[in-house]
Amino acid sequence: MTPDLHTTNLLLGIMAGVSVFEALVIIVLGIAGISAYRRAMTAVDRGMVLAQALDVRHAATLERVNAILDDVKGVTATVKEETERVDQAIHSTMHRIDDTAERMRTSVRVKTSTVVGILRGARVALEAFLSSEPGTLNPRT
Repeated sequence: MTPDLHTTNLLLGIMAGVSVFEALVIIVLGIAGISAYRRAMTAVDRGMVLAQALDVRHAATLERVNAILDDVKGVTATVKEETERVDQAIHSTMHRIDDTAERMRTSVRVKTSTVVGILRGARVALEAFLSSEPGTLNPRT
């Protein structure tokens, strides 16, 4: 048997071609990977810049919201104080009105009690005079 190297050489040539092709594919994939990595990192950098800008805007918005809330808190405290003051003034005024009305009632009763007593006495005397028989002092007995 004679060794035939033609088939072996053909297979070795095919394997060498495939190896060169694989090397080219690996190099192309490496370049594509590096390019994709650079684009991804650029996008990440842009995202970080946008996130920082949003964070700055968010912080500014929070500062404004906190300032507004502080103003609202101050206004609320002022309104509460004024409401308590007005409530106190209303209660004081109502107490004075009640006190004045009671004094007026008492004053009117004191001033009119004598007149009412005289009128009642006159009515009783008139009824007794009109309903009594001559010579009797007590008409109801």
